[in-house]
Amino acid sequence: MLEASKKIIVSIATSKDIRSRVIFVLLMLLLYRLGSHIRVPGIDQDKLKLLWQTLQSSLVGVLDLFSGGNLKVISIFALGITPYITASIVIQLLTVAIPSLKKLQEEGEAGRKKINQYTRYSTIGLSVIQSTAITFWILSQPGLVNIPSSVFVPVAVTTLTTGTALVMWIGEQITERGIGNGISLLIFAGIVVRFPSVLSQFLNNLGSDPVSALESLAIALFLLLLIIAIVFVEKSYRPIQIEYAKRRVEGAASKSYLPLKINMSGVIPVIFASSLLAFPLTIAQFSSSDGLLADSLSRYLRPSHPVYELVFTISIIFFSFFYVSVIFDVQEVSNNLRKYGSYIPGIRPGKSTAFYLESIINRLTLVGAIYLSLVCFLPQFIASGLDIGELPFIGEWLYSAISTNIALSWIVKGFGYTFYFGGTSLLIAVGVSMDTAQQVEARLLTKKYEPSSGGGVRVRGRRTIQETSDAR
Repeated sequence: MLEASKKIIVSIATSKDIRSRVIFVLLMLLLYRLGSHIRVPGIDQDKLKLLWQTLQSSLVGVLDLFSGGNLKVISIFALGITPYITASIVIQLLTVAIPSLKKLQEEGEAGRKKINQYTRYSTIGLSVIQSTAITFWILSQPGLVNIPSSVFVPVAVTTLTTGTALVMWIGEQITERGIGNGISLLIFAGIVVRFPSVLSQFLNNLGSDPVSALESLAIALFLLLLIIAIVFVEKSYRPIQIEYAKRRVEGAASKSYLPLKINMSGVIPVIFASSLLAFPLTIAQFSSSDGLLADSLSRYLRPSHPVYELVFTISIIFFSFFYVSVIFDVQEVSNNLRKYGSYIPGIRPGKSTAFYLESIINRLTLVGAIYLSLVCFLPQFIASGLDIGELPFIGEWLYSAISTNIALSWIVKGFGYTFYFGGTSLLIAVGVSMDTAQQVEARLLTKKYEPSSGGGVRVRGRRTIQETSDAR
């Protein structure tokens, strides 16, 4: 494994194209991190830290996760990429509902550029709305702003909106001129930047009392098993045998495989679902004058509340099916297979092939969506349990019955462990790392920088994937 890693690093270093792309990504991520040290002027940071302590446990913390800690200090990148994600969700939903947008999507590269342009405009519009809401919320906090409001409002709104536009530009540049998905890498950078402080706190707990040390080791073991499970599922796929009637090898039809991943949508459904849940709470939290709306949303849209967990799970399942339907058109794949003289053994070409692929895709997507939901739910459930006392009618009775039972009390109270990397952040970090590594490997293979077979680098099977892409 170590020898294989060395060969991959050497291959990257000797490839001018890949080396320049990796350096470009690192420079863009450095620019993104530098923005976290440029604060919106006129805000008392000491009072902001005290205020944040009351918001940390709410769903607003999800926005801080996606912004890489920028929201916590109200930097120029405080909104992060959340407006862009929300705009992407809206545009993709409208693409299904509006025929003109659907037609644009089918026009290829030109249509894609036009849709991306609409997404950018929507991002700026959402940024203006969210930055205005945040600005007036900041003004409503006593003593938080130390400059006149007539100056602070235009400066803050302009700064936050411009910062979001810059983050959007950085993400697009990484996607176009670097390696990997730019938006996902920005979220990844915001997550891993917290690792040094988490590691330091973990080591301190190991050196403290035996109970804290045992708790920290149990958390580390659970997270390790969770990472192993994530890697296993992300690498798993369902092979569909493909035969090429026009290709003959020693009198037999040439065979290949169409690999369908169990989790074809990756981390996108989790990002979309988290942003969707965080958006209304953010607007209510930052713009409600009497606080009634914010209090109601904070009560129901918080981790461990049954309503939050139900909506979050449904959102993940919905976006899993929606995103897979966008990136994998079974009718198009079926037509391409027939066009290139290939077929699935035992399945008639055309509609029967499309129906067969759709049935498999639906089952795989359901399994993938359940897997994503469990990965996001389990760490939170083990930490703080499920607040079933909030259920209507029987909630209080169930809570009383379970909480008084020593063997079952963990269901509503959890084990009291603190997960510094929750399931959502862990899934994003591992998923983005694997996706980026696969793209680097694919580029190495394309550039003929494949390490020697003695290194044990597993690039076998990429030819099958390439044939699949050609078939599509």
